Amino acid sequence: MSVRGIEIAAPVAAAYKKILTPEALKFVAVLVRKHRARRDWLLAYRRQRQARIDKGKLPGFLPETRNIRSGKWTIKGIPDDLQDRRVEITGPVDRKMIINALNSGAKCFMADFEDSLSPTWSNVIEGQINLRDAVRRTIRFTNPDGKQYRLNKQTATLIVRPRGWHLDEKHVLVDGRPVPGGLFDFALYFFHNAKELIRRGSGPYFYLPKMQSHLEARLWNQIFVDAQKALGLPTGTIKSTVLIETIWAAFEMDEILYELRNHIVGLNCGRWDYIFSCVKTLKNRKDWVVPDRLAVTMDKHFLDSYSKLLCETCHKRGAHAMGGMAAFIPTKDAAKNEQVFAKVREDKLREVRNGHDGTWVAHPGLVKVAMEVFDQHMPAPNQIDKKFDYKIKAADLLRRPEGRITEGGLRNNVNVGIGYLEAWLSGNGCVPLHDLMEDAATAEISRTQVWQWLAHGASLDDGRKVTRELVLQVIDEELAVYRRQLGERYYRGRFAEAAGVFARMSTASTCVDFLTLPAYGYLD
Repeated sequence: MSVRGIEIAAPVAAAYKKILTPEALKFVAVLVRKHRARRDWLLAYRRQRQARIDKGKLPGFLPETRNIRSGKWTIKGIPDDLQDRRVEITGPVDRKMIINALNSGAKCFMADFEDSLSPTWSNVIEGQINLRDAVRRTIRFTNPDGKQYRLNKQTATLIVRPRGWHLDEKHVLVDGRPVPGGLFDFALYFFHNAKELIRRGSGPYFYLPKMQSHLEARLWNQIFVDAQKALGLPTGTIKSTVLIETIWAAFEMDEILYELRNHIVGLNCGRWDYIFSCVKTLKNRKDWVVPDRLAVTMDKHFLDSYSKLLCETCHKRGAHAMGGMAAFIPTKDAAKNEQVFAKVREDKLREVRNGHDGTWVAHPGLVKVAMEVFDQHMPAPNQIDKKFDYKIKAADLLRRPEGRITEGGLRNNVNVGIGYLEAWLSGNGCVPLHDLMEDAATAEISRTQVWQWLAHGASLDDGRKVTRELVLQVIDEELAVYRRQLGERYYRGRFAEAAGVFARMSTASTCVDFLTLPAYGYLD
């Protein structure tokens, strides 16, 4: 399995060797050697842009790309199995999760190497094994109780989300340096499955996360061109959907579609990461301190404007405008479920009326609820033919949401931050907490909000200021809550480490870009 210049700094089990073949690793190395320097430059470019914001500049539409925004171009086609995407389900590349999601009744399943996956070595490589088996329909799973899982005859269309540009895969080195995680995830899945997917009437489809400029979209497009050429596939075989998860990308939707026009079918409102991005990007502005996380809902002007701009932009270019994640999960309480379903219906109704062609759910139990809303209001496979003139301005995207900052909001942020980090450090990238499915994006909101409130000395609605002492006190108290609730499970877990990581990041002098960067050092 030795390939020149490639080192695997982790155990390679027998099953892993079918993924980490010499040919696949050479494919990874070729792409890394050609494109890593540009990835590094783009990360430096992010820092340069952020430095200007930190000094008082506001993000906005780019004057130098005005001609692209005013042009009359469109994207280059949508495959048949991506025409109807009215409900998509998402989740990590866990074997049982993949089977349940593909069988859920959703139109598409986004298999995730990013926000809902803790990128341990075993999770990443076994995720590739699971996807390989899912593509070939040989995937099986048996519960400890003997219950067996296998694919139904009809399944959702598979889409894969690699990691964002900021994340590395520390276990694989090319020429002595870790490979970019997203490039590693993409390359292995594409190399092993692209031709098989085509043979079965589908194709290699991807969701691209955390983009901060159209220049990052340009890099992905160049990678796609090179990957298709290496496997002898026509340009345009790969199709992608870009998640608009940063305030930067919200101002460059047209440009992102243009750069990927041969390889893109739509944009998606990655709402939780988007809220996180707004808080993080505008963190130094006292006029942009945001209220409790649970109060920042999609009816707020800046989020509704973001949704409408995405619908207008996508439909103008012939692309899907995908809605965001309903993070609610069903419970065993029937009365509470009715409340959950009502909130999901309201959320999805707003999306379909704004012009979205589909939406996301995190749990199979919500597929039917979301589907009914879109079936009623969008009888066709999509509504791309509907055009809008919402007249969204930069000021609409930058209007601060109003609301209260409360002790309950602070405690919820701390509780969720500790609970999620404990799960992530234990190898689980998504976890139900307080009837919501939490992933890295939602935990990021909790973490950056605490940092922002502390940095600006925000006041709670009872008049107390958010101080370092108060934050540390609440962390201790919420840690004690977990200890009382969980008993022995608490001591088997990694709660103390999680609380330490959360405390350091939320009280640091500077706001860390992503919680997964320092936390990755704790993973095997």
